[in-house]
Amino acid sequence: MRVLLIDDDARLAELLTGYLGPQEVQLVHAAGGQAGLAQLAAGGFDAVLLDVMMPGMDGLAVLRHLRDAGHRLPVLMLTARGDEADRVVGLELGADDYVGKPFSPRELLARLRAVLRRTSPDQVAGKLTAAGITVDPGAREAWVDGAPVELTGLEIDILIALLRRAGRVVPRTAILELAGRGDVSVGERAVDVHISRLRKKLGDDDATRIRTVRGVGYVLARATETPEAP
Repeated sequence: MRVLLIDDDARLAELLTGYLGPQEVQLVHAAGGQAGLAQLAAGGFDAVLLDVMMPGMDGLAVLRHLRDAGHRLPVLMLTARGDEADRVVGLELGADDYVGKPFSPRELLARLRAVLRRTSPDQVAGKLTAAGITVDPGAREAWVDGAPVELTGLEIDILIALLRRAGRVVPRTAILELAGRGDVSVGERAVDVHISRLRKKLGDDDATRIRTVRGVGYVLARATETPEAP
């Protein structure tokens, strides 16, 4: 899990990094709203921890910017305020949950995992499903619209990484790492070739399932798009 913390509290960032690391959560810290948006533009995050009270661009402004831009990334707000109005505004803007400061890292991790479970693709009997694609990570098998598809080991790892982040952009530069294939050293062009081959095997010649985000990477649709009738 790769999580972005947008908070001007450096001590909190240090504390959470030390606690979450052994829990298989990679925490990236941005000390302000603008810095956080710059990190998010690069993509590759599974969730955001967003402080409400920050100098300059506050957390609500960051959240508004994200949702207005169409980002569906799960956002968990951190606040020291007891004002119910802040919570209501945040939820109306699209926050997925709130945690009040001070909090224990253990509670934060539990809330974070709960948010990710609610916003993750459909999981039935250990399988991942989105856009008509189903993968059984344990059996290393894949289906498209119910029909089995033969994929290479690397292709299925890439597909699992995209499925686990369905609806969210995965940067081209981070795909192999997020697929657990950091041992494979290839350039960005080679990643494009793997995606092209994967599309062909999935019958996704029109790129409606795996979309290209120009200059950034790829996003797997949460549902299959149906062309509008003329």
